[in-house]
Amino acid sequence: MRFNQKVVLVTGGGSGIGEACAEMFAAEGAYVVIADLNASEAQRVANGLLQKHKLLKGLPKILALQADVSREESVASLMVTTLQTFGRLDVLINNAAIICPRSIEDIDEQAFDRLYAVNVKGVYLMIKHAIAHLRSTKGAIVNLASLNGLIGQRNNAVYAASKGAVIAMTKSLALDFAPSGVRVNCVCPAGVMTPLLEEWAQQQVDPAAAQRTLNEMHPLGRPASSAEIAQAVLYLASEQASFITGVALPVEGGASLGY
Repeated sequence: MRFNQKVVLVTGGGSGIGEACAEMFAAEGAYVVIADLNASEAQRVANGLLQKHKLLKGLPKILALQADVSREESVASLMVTTLQTFGRLDVLINNAAIICPRSIEDIDEQAFDRLYAVNVKGVYLMIKHAIAHLRSTKGAIVNLASLNGLIGQRNNAVYAASKGAVIAMTKSLALDFAPSGVRVNCVCPAGVMTPLLEEWAQQQVDPAAAQRTLNEMHPLGRPASSAEIAQAVLYLASEQASFITGVALPVEGGASLGY
């Protein structure tokens, strides 16, 4: 198993890609910390996984914790509890994010600030509080960015810009942390059928038409599943990617191709 007895912290682990990551890391032998703003959803995922995985050496295989990645005191508490429970950290998956799919003139300042607080500040805070522990294990960081951060998207400029910031942060931190053996990469999905994307589709004037558009924008004929993105995350976090750092990996079913 690729992550046997490694400690993996997944933010936004209560649904979607984060949930799929938690499931796959646990199946690969990891101790998994599922952090989410929604404590009940984090616990739901943990309970499901605990039914499959027993205690290892007296430690809980899965730990669900409530956390708001936009608040430093919450992030600091999350890290303290993780270290008190497991004594180490090997992999950080920064997945927590929100979306605001509207034209820029329809986005108020409060919504803008909240999106950046979660999508960008949250990544900064998590890495700030995790890096000392990751240096000691020569661990790995995988950030969830987006194809939007590479090529943009109509009526989604603020979200796209936040993911562009995550990509730039990933590349810069890969340089900063390389001397200590910590790798930093990000995954850039196109459409993924997560609760976040389903919410976006339902917010459109014609949800059925929005779903058809989602299918048509991918040459493979559909959005990705959360599990397909999680597979890419696991690869970048694993020793199979030991010479890969600073990469923004598109996992997008061909959506960036064509004219």
